[in-house]
Amino acid sequence: MRVVVADDAVLLREGLVRLLTESGHEVLAAVGDGPSLVEAVVAHRPDVAIVDVRMPPSHTDEGLRAAVEARARVPKTPILVLSQYVEVSYADDLLADRAGAVGYLLKDRVSEVAEFLDAMERVAGGATVLDPEVVGQLLVRRRRDDPLRSLTPREREVLGLMAEGRSNTAIARKLVVTDGAVEKHVKNIFTKLDLPPDDEQHRRVLAVLTYLQG
Repeated sequence: MRVVVADDAVLLREGLVRLLTESGHEVLAAVGDGPSLVEAVVAHRPDVAIVDVRMPPSHTDEGLRAAVEARARVPKTPILVLSQYVEVSYADDLLADRAGAVGYLLKDRVSEVAEFLDAMERVAGGATVLDPEVVGQLLVRRRRDDPLRSLTPREREVLGLMAEGRSNTAIARKLVVTDGAVEKHVKNIFTKLDLPPDDEQHRRVLAVLTYLQG
């Protein structure tokens, strides 16, 4: 895949570049600030951009704001946020267009190279992949008019695991149930959220976004 990397920590940035290159991916640009990220995305149209949240000058949320701007300039650009922090407001903004292809992982949870690369590839493929802590903080902001009210506790649990980017097989393994049981829950979720028959991945993205933004 063709990748843009944005992180102001030189050692981490260069480490990501080396990891991605050795894994067979092409790093189109490696930058250290928000404006450079936007420029790189507009210029190169990458398959995925990997972005840190806190970059110069204030080291607060420049990376996320730049990611939102880059996605506005080049719609549907896959964005994988890799950070030590959860910045809820701009995470909401990244999810707002309901197009999927967004990931938000906390650095201390990405303990294995294979896990990180798998998340990146799923985001590039259009999936929504969120760290469980990100999911939790986003849910705190849920409005009272909860569109998920009709879901059973088990269906909510399945949908929460979908939000973490887990496949049906992985959900079944986590809940110690059969794949068929998970498939039944997923179909019920689609029906109750009024998501008509469509591409399976597209409906999963919409269901997850409804869960997070409800």
